[in-house]
Amino acid sequence: MDDIRLVTLDPGHFHAALVQKEMYTGVARRTHVYAPFGPDLLAHLQRLNGFNTRAVDPTHWEVEVHGSDDYLDRFQRERPGNVAVLSGRNRRKLDYLEAAVAAGLHVLADKPWVLRDADLPRLRAVLELAERNRLIAYDIMTERYEITSIFQRELVRDREVFGKAVPGDEKAPGVFMESVHYLRKQVAGSPLRRPPWFFDIHEEGEGLSDVGTHLVDLVMWILYPDQAIDVERDVELLAARRWATELTRAQFREVTGETDFPAFLADRVDHGRLAYYCNNFVAYQLRGVHVQLNVLWDYEAAGGSDTHLAGFRGSRASIEVRQGAAEQFRPELYVVPADSAQRAVVCDALQRRVADWQQRWPGVAVEELADRFAVRIPDRYRVGHEAHFAEVTRQFLHYLNQQQSLPSWEKPNMVAKYHVTTRGVALAQ
Repeated sequence: MDDIRLVTLDPGHFHAALVQKEMYTGVARRTHVYAPFGPDLLAHLQRLNGFNTRAVDPTHWEVEVHGSDDYLDRFQRERPGNVAVLSGRNRRKLDYLEAAVAAGLHVLADKPWVLRDADLPRLRAVLELAERNRLIAYDIMTERYEITSIFQRELVRDREVFGKAVPGDEKAPGVFMESVHYLRKQVAGSPLRRPPWFFDIHEEGEGLSDVGTHLVDLVMWILYPDQAIDVERDVELLAARRWATELTRAQFREVTGETDFPAFLADRVDHGRLAYYCNNFVAYQLRGVHVQLNVLWDYEAAGGSDTHLAGFRGSRASIEVRQGAAEQFRPELYVVPADSAQRAVVCDALQRRVADWQQRWPGVAVEELADRFAVRIPDRYRVGHEAHFAEVTRQFLHYLNQQQSLPSWEKPNMVAKYHVTTRGVALAQ
């Protein structure tokens, strides 16, 4: 297609800027931002300026700002680009998607696209409109580009290593994932300042409907690669729970810069502490396999960072990604034989698979531990979370240039994904 021209709409989250952390072939350096004038817009521009002025490999973005209360009407009327970039303000995300697709723009949008199960019919409608008009609406699923997730997917597909998926039950699921995030952290080398509305679950969503989107996506992407999930036939919700992380005024001020809790959070403040309902558990079946997910937020990591656990049980071995203190908070991949009788068979099969990887990923190796095997991954393949946004963007640009290459399973799996997240939260509430 012709030069791609980016238009960022109401950037309320730092992920919008991370899309532009690099320059891309075929993407015009002049970009546009439509947003209400305020701290979210200023923070976005400061991040872009940081990318433009960094000492190593600076970007060269030229940014035209349209800051006004009627930003959405102007965006639809003026249409200075052909790709809309969306991140933040999750309550309005679907409104922005509809507006962009109706205006004839492709969309690259950060999760989540919907927060309420009542909006699922609207999501289907906007995806169908995009398809009819030959537009691509693409979800920024960065975790698909994490190297341990890629290798985990490869090994779950390998019957000689993994065997068959174990369905499990409610006490011992076939798939278990846990993701722990922290409210106070550093991004692009600077302390992350979160907007006050981030703590409004009606605006940002709860844990499952926000960051939990990645976990639900990974379950389908790893367990049933390149397959369309039928939400009516393949998915059954079983149970869900929610609970709060409490923040003091001092902690809220540290993260947001605000001197006090805003009025829109008053009904969730008790004795000087904000009850932030950001933690969720959900159990469901996916084609008969029991899946359980824990999505957790705490204030600050004690000497570490975000953690992640993902385990897929197979008849021969479980394939696990662990990112905790034992791994020095870096994701590592393990293969755990189902029993001692499987150990030699699994070891031989794993060695063959890793040998096959050498052409594409030279240097990957297997280390034998007491009760498992560790897949050792060289540092050059560990690019980090922020770099994954450029990888997603390059994949999106490939689909724009070769639209027939967009996998047919993406649309039904997006519907299935948001079915689990929104109805899981509704069930917990």
